[in-house]
Amino acid sequence: MITMNFTSAALAAIFAVGATLTSVTPSQAAGTGCGGASWYALSSRTASGERMNASYLTAAHRNLKFGTKVAVTNKRNGKTVVVRINDRGPFIRGRVIDLSKAAASHIGMIRSGTASVCYRVVS
Repeated sequence: MITMNFTSAALAAIFAVGATLTSVTPSQAAGTGCGGASWYALSSRTASGERMNASYLTAAHRNLKFGTKVAVTNKRNGKTVVVRINDRGPFIRGRVIDLSKAAASHIGMIRSGTASVCYRVVS
């Protein structure tokens, strides 16, 4: 567990701008991780403000910066795809990334809907 000490002035500043504090593991902070993945194909706007396009190689991650390129590898078959983070999520326990339908297709997880993956930041 990571413990942070904030002064009351710092906390006031955080709440004033509406920031959300979340805990992350050291591997997540380093831009790597393993866990569950799912795919989605909505037509709404992403958290970054762009329109979701299921044919683009994009993904949702809880805290990586928008625009970050991430290599995602399906642990079952070894297939890898590079995606750009443009949304927030997943919001289901045990999942570490949500992929667009195109990205999911590249790593062979359309039919199953979910997969065990590892990811790492590439740029």
